[in-house]
Amino acid sequence: MRDTRTKLILDLQRLEQEQYLIREGEQLQDFVGLLLQYIGDPDPELRDNLIYPAFYYWILDEKHLTEAQLRSLLRELTDDTHLFYQIGSEGDQSVFTRTFSALPIALIMRRHRQKPFLELADFQHVKNTMLRYFQEEKDLRGYLSEGGWAHSTAHGADVFLELVQCPESDEAVQRDILRAIQGVLDNRKHIFNDEEDERLASIVDTMIVKDLLPEQELADWINGLASCAELPKSRTQVIARVNSKNFLRSLYLRRAQDSQENELAAAMLAAVTKLNRFAIS
Repeated sequence: MRDTRTKLILDLQRLEQEQYLIREGEQLQDFVGLLLQYIGDPDPELRDNLIYPAFYYWILDEKHLTEAQLRSLLRELTDDTHLFYQIGSEGDQSVFTRTFSALPIALIMRRHRQKPFLELADFQHVKNTMLRYFQEEKDLRGYLSEGGWAHSTAHGADVFLELVQCPESDEAVQRDILRAIQGVLDNRKHIFNDEEDERLASIVDTMIVKDLLPEQELADWINGLASCAELPKSRTQVIARVNSKNFLRSLYLRRAQDSQENELAAAMLAAVTKLNRFAIS
């Protein structure tokens, strides 16, 4: 008799071929329970290529998971056995459970912002949970030779990108998320090299494009990122400086050609120049 994991792989491969249609006698909730059970599987074939696409299809297609089911799923994804599973651990496989719990959270928030169904308390829970996650996640590795993508910062950024666009996201929420971005850039341990800067830049780029915060406030925040250049030289200072420089470069290259954003582009360029110790003055 096949074990549960092997059967799940075969079922998901078949569901992919059949556009994720549930056969007679099968229950979608049974599959969802198994997806949650194996969400952090160390095999990227199961985790990335089979489980996540199933979540993507079933969450974003309204004909499948109901709003009540999505609220229940959201509570499970943000609990101590998923997003916070062994939080604080570094260098082990527990990171996959945490980071791949973030991705379906982002999908649920996307469905909500497209057609709101969550209560304000649900939104606040997700916002506060993700802010806590960015503070407490210590395993910031990107792509691993054994296990594939961990990418905690990138996956968390995907959730924040949805959160800032939700109808409940006021200026206070935007500011909280800016502080979270600055905190992860100044993480004291890890220089990002797997395009986390681009995923983080998407959040602030969206704030700019959609006028979610006053331009001067964003310019002041950008200037604040460059303040680490004035700190005494140390490894932690280098990490903050390089991460902030790469983030601002990503953001600048998206905004520099927009004539409506000249002041912000100037602020970004000035901050990048300050952060770049190799710049010719």
